[in-house]
Amino acid sequence: MEKEFSSLGQIFQSKKSKPTKKPPAYPWQDLALEVIKELAVPAFKRNSVFKICKTLPREKVLLALNDTKELCQSGEKWKYFFKVVACEPPSQTSERPKALR
Repeated sequence: MEKEFSSLGQIFQSKKSKPTKKPPAYPWQDLALEVIKELAVPAFKRNSVFKICKTLPREKVLLALNDTKELCQSGEKWKYFFKVVACEPPSQTSERPKALR
């Protein structure tokens, strides 16, 4: 049975009490949320994680995440993750240098 509302304000209050959470629209967003959760990335660096997950292949991000978890036993793991991502060699499928074309 539905609730009885005595005023218009109560109707809006009941809708506000149920927050809706949108699922990630793209797979890279879900990966970024996983990285943020596992490494406890602070709010001011979360956009950087989303950018990394959007631009790099999923395999490279997962490899960097696993390396971070293995190698960084203490301290802020999220900082180490950014260092690992920055030191990753470019993919072998990238374009050849202009001199070799």
